[in-house]
Amino acid sequence: MGWLGVKNGQLLTLAAAEFDAFVTVDKNLPYQQNLAKLPVAIVVLDAHSNELPVLIPLLPKLEAALQALQPRTYARVGA
Repeated sequence: MGWLGVKNGQLLTLAAAEFDAFVTVDKNLPYQQNLAKLPVAIVVLDAHSNELPVLIPLLPKLEAALQALQPRTYARVGA
């Protein structure tokens, strides 16, 4: 998408123009950004690792969270 090197705040603004939600494993993101001002929903995957075998079991909860999210909201999905 050509977003290499874009910082978090601007990255989230760019993502909002293309996507309904921003999914991350960055547990600090909610404390670093003003979520109420972001035009995109944020979902943080709360896992002990960002390795795929650890994240795959979270997919059913992630799908449920994505169905319920509205713009400018935040959800944490964990085991």
